[in-house]
Amino acid sequence: MAGLIKREDIDEVRQRTDIKEVVDGYVTLKGAGLGTYKGLCPFHDERSPSFTVRPQVGRYHCFGCGEDGDVIAFVQKQDHTSFQEAVEKLAARIGYELRYEDGGTGPNREEVGRRQRLLDAHKIADEFFRAQLLTPGAAEGRNFLYNRGFDRAASEQFGVGYAPQGWDALLKHLRGRGFTDAELKLTGMFSEGNRGIYDRFRGRLIWPIRDIAGDTIGFGARKLYEDDQGPKYLNTPETTLYKKSQVLYGIDLAKRSIAKDRQLVVVEGYTDVMACHLAGIPTAVATCGTAFGTEHIKIARRLLSDDGTGGEVIFTFDGDAAGQKAALRAFEEDQRFTAQTYVAVEPSGADPCDLRQSKGDAAVHALVQSRRPLFEFAIRTTLKQFNLDTVEGRVQGLKASVPVVAAIRDASTRVGYCQALTGWLGMRDPNEVLGMVSAAVKRGDPGRPAASGAQGPSSVPQPGGPGVASGPASGAVPSYHRPDPRDPVASMERQALEVALQEPALLGGGIWERFSAARFVTPAFQAVHDAMRASGPELIGEPLRWVEQIMHEVPEPLRPLVSELAVVPLPASTAEAVQKYCKDILSRLFELQITRVKADKMGQLQRLDAAAHPEDFQRLNRELMMLEMERRALRSDA
Repeated sequence: MAGLIKREDIDEVRQRTDIKEVVDGYVTLKGAGLGTYKGLCPFHDERSPSFTVRPQVGRYHCFGCGEDGDVIAFVQKQDHTSFQEAVEKLAARIGYELRYEDGGTGPNREEVGRRQRLLDAHKIADEFFRAQLLTPGAAEGRNFLYNRGFDRAASEQFGVGYAPQGWDALLKHLRGRGFTDAELKLTGMFSEGNRGIYDRFRGRLIWPIRDIAGDTIGFGARKLYEDDQGPKYLNTPETTLYKKSQVLYGIDLAKRSIAKDRQLVVVEGYTDVMACHLAGIPTAVATCGTAFGTEHIKIARRLLSDDGTGGEVIFTFDGDAAGQKAALRAFEEDQRFTAQTYVAVEPSGADPCDLRQSKGDAAVHALVQSRRPLFEFAIRTTLKQFNLDTVEGRVQGLKASVPVVAAIRDASTRVGYCQALTGWLGMRDPNEVLGMVSAAVKRGDPGRPAASGAQGPSSVPQPGGPGVASGPASGAVPSYHRPDPRDPVASMERQALEVALQEPALLGGGIWERFSAARFVTPAFQAVHDAMRASGPELIGEPLRWVEQIMHEVPEPLRPLVSELAVVPLPASTAEAVQKYCKDILSRLFELQITRVKADKMGQLQRLDAAAHPEDFQRLNRELMMLEMERRALRSDA
């Protein structure tokens, strides 16, 4: 069996890995204060970004659902791997060689490197296909691209390649690069017959399909020759790398523009993506042989930072029946977005590639600009099935449209479309339509909103509240009561712990003695302070290890609280302002401690018989004077 990874190596991987770079591969992060970043949580649906990452301390925390952890925990949860697999993946990412306990060497090459071996094979195949496009045998492929308006520069931009017509050109190439047949079977690039494996893609144009990080995970292949008996488009089958329900072609090229422009354009094919990008619409992507579904929406929402502030998703479909059917399928998924969702349909049936070729880049822009709200399109498409010039047709159209309108979750939007439907049917009284739609909603017709409704921004717990972590995590700490947020002492203690966790270097020198001697009256905060004292001052110069050690020392129910305190943005926008804020907070904490000690000594002095104990009386007065001088010095420094 494989040995356990050495603890010091785990710490080293955690220390060397930039958590922001890793999270950025899954979530669009935006600055939220100095050294702090926010995005939509990848672990639950939310409208307002509450997922917070602070690279300096190497942690993330969602103030909405309570999920928290370090970079290892993030990879575990996102990629559904074990702790050891996550560490091994991160170690490979930074080129760090792990050591194992008891002489173990970890999983064998096929286990620990299986994903990387598959990625390597795809990378080499990608390079092979691109090189083949320049050979004499690929003339038909080059002609295909040229006839659709794509020159060599466009082909290179999108990595288009060519699979030779032979049965084993790629097979021989990858075998020559050290890959075994057992490994190659797992890639999806080969078929298997009585004589063994052979190239799956032969005599076809090849488009590399990449994940959001830019790694090639599969291929799409277009038929070129009449004697090819296969389908027009042939994609990589499902593999451990390639899951078509989770893949969007072009997402690696479009992700930054999507996040920047708050727009996602969904087209139907590889050449349509190319045409859009070349026409100046760099937000275009395409699904790969499947409908735009739930997993695609998760990708889109995170890139759009889908927080209800104006992002838009535009579906482009052909004007034929198949295109309309695809648009209606999109309607079923639409309401997972808070972004505005539209449909752009070309009446002539031309796709973006055809439009660019026949009418130029401006026509592609015009198609996108002609977008209509998806709700309107779905209702109007339903009405087209009926002859609205007859009473019977209008009645049938109304009955067919009511479930569509009832499926609109937002109540205000639903009422608006009830009024619009009244006009489209030529009816006079919108209350009749509204009554039928309301009845359908109450009956629970398909598309009815869930009883709880979609969570709005007001239902998301807000960050920064004192006490235990927000959200579900708060229920895990029954022995620690949430302090009153109006309590100035609890607020002061919370701020001091935020500073100590996020800027521990400020605790150096004599500051540590003062800080460790401080007394916290809020039980949860006192427990965190105790964990800090148990961790000692040795790690205050290493923020990641400092927070990790405190997480280890603190009672387990309070670990979410530590995570929250470690990432909550500090109210300062520059490095100088952060330093000033932190020093001010620590000064206020120390002044509070002085005030408490002074109160104790004043009580002793008042209870003391000065005549009977003159020495004690003088000592207490001296100590009170020294405390007052110390308090004034703190204020002066602040």
